[in-house]
Amino acid sequence: MKKVAHVENLRLKFTGGESLLFKDLSSTFYQGEKVLLLGPSGCGKSSLLQVLTGLIPNSIDVPMKADSIEIPASWGYVFQDPDTQFCMPFVDEEIAFVLENLQVPREQMNQKIHELLFKVGLILDSTHTSINTLSGGMKQRLAIASVLALEPEVLFLDEPTAMLDPEGTKDIWDTIKKISKDKTVIIVEHKIDHVIDFVDRIILFDGKGQIIADGDKDEIFLNYKKEIKAQGIWYPGVWDEYVSERPSNLPDFMEDANEVLRLENFTGYRNKEAKIHVPDCTVKAGEWIVIVGENGAGKSTLLHALFQFIKTSGHYDLMETNIQHIQKLTKYLTFVFQNPEFQFITNSVYEEIAYSLKMEKVNDKEIEEKVNELLTLFQLENHRKQHPYQLSMGQKRRLSVAASIVKGQRIMLLDEPTFGQDSKNTFALLELIEQYRRKGTTILMVTHDEQIEAHFATRVWHIEAGELINDRVQTRSQPFLERKVTYAN
Repeated sequence: MKKVAHVENLRLKFTGGESLLFKDLSSTFYQGEKVLLLGPSGCGKSSLLQVLTGLIPNSIDVPMKADSIEIPASWGYVFQDPDTQFCMPFVDEEIAFVLENLQVPREQMNQKIHELLFKVGLILDSTHTSINTLSGGMKQRLAIASVLALEPEVLFLDEPTAMLDPEGTKDIWDTIKKISKDKTVIIVEHKIDHVIDFVDRIILFDGKGQIIADGDKDEIFLNYKKEIKAQGIWYPGVWDEYVSERPSNLPDFMEDANEVLRLENFTGYRNKEAKIHVPDCTVKAGEWIVIVGENGAGKSTLLHALFQFIKTSGHYDLMETNIQHIQKLTKYLTFVFQNPEFQFITNSVYEEIAYSLKMEKVNDKEIEEKVNELLTLFQLENHRKQHPYQLSMGQKRRLSVAASIVKGQRIMLLDEPTFGQDSKNTFALLELIEQYRRKGTTILMVTHDEQIEAHFATRVWHIEAGELINDRVQTRSQPFLERKVTYAN
């Protein structure tokens, strides 16, 4: 088989990191292979993709050393965070930018743009839509479309469906499978159910970036199940095992709990256009509300409206006080963004967690104790001096959650807090949130993970086309009960 990419004796170290990421790592990839890089969050999977494409060190300045590197002649890269790869402000211009570089005649561009957007399921009223107005999942579809426009021989896919709903995830992988039959595809993906039938080879990593195994996918799952489980890597059936081992005597929704949030005819606006509407609802302490719906339905917009990032109208009470009379929302609310980089404001992991405590003038000893506790809890203690932007996506997500909950606010607004996480960190994070919930903290979480909805939610809000259309209450021991949604005139 023809060799298309290769690295020999790779060593890499991020500034502020306490140890090498990779130590004399070597691997070769061949034409037509479908390879899955499988390992825990932060083990270096994304960094390896960036080395194999030359992004490290040519575009991303990271100290590295290798005896030899062979980069594919023709390649396309779909990043974990789609915002990092956009060059233009509008959807049609982003794809046209690629087509122009391929010298596609102008009169053919419009049709090709429509074909590519249709292929990835991104249906818009106008292709000349601002990218900034798209949801995270819609941005991922656009990123994939722009890479498909290149018609590359080698595809590097770094969690290309991390922010997509289940149906969208299936659609995108079906598309990738159709267009890449003769291509080499190297994949980093935690949601492996949709790719396991597609890949023929798995490279298995441990938490330090060392290769545990490299070979046929069936042999890997058969012979390395113990190592996979120990490393916290997702594998078929992991949720079933977790649920069977998890204590079932968790407290349910408490009907007599205090009211913490009330909305009546509540509407959130973007550019003076109504984007989310909640007819009438009340939220109590200790609820875990999972917010579901298709990409672009308005789930993140609802959280933005609740945190007053966007203009709102209607009645909104927080802790039985009208929102207009609350001077400091952050006393009661904390927010974890869908894109963790949106909230980083310091130059180190330690300072990021400590920042809000310092703003509250907490004494240094208490700050150090609290930050060290969270660094250990979120498995970031070896990265305390590292810049937040140099972390893996899973590590960034854990840092964003740690920095948000450090003050212990009564209500958490969480936008896709588990994407990019391995199973061990996902379960640890969910159990930590459950501990806060048991103490009376209210959770409002946007997620596409149906398992979280099924096993952790006390209540589910379904958003469709910018409207709360269904509000379901569930206990941990009883099936869903319908809660009526009252629509305002």
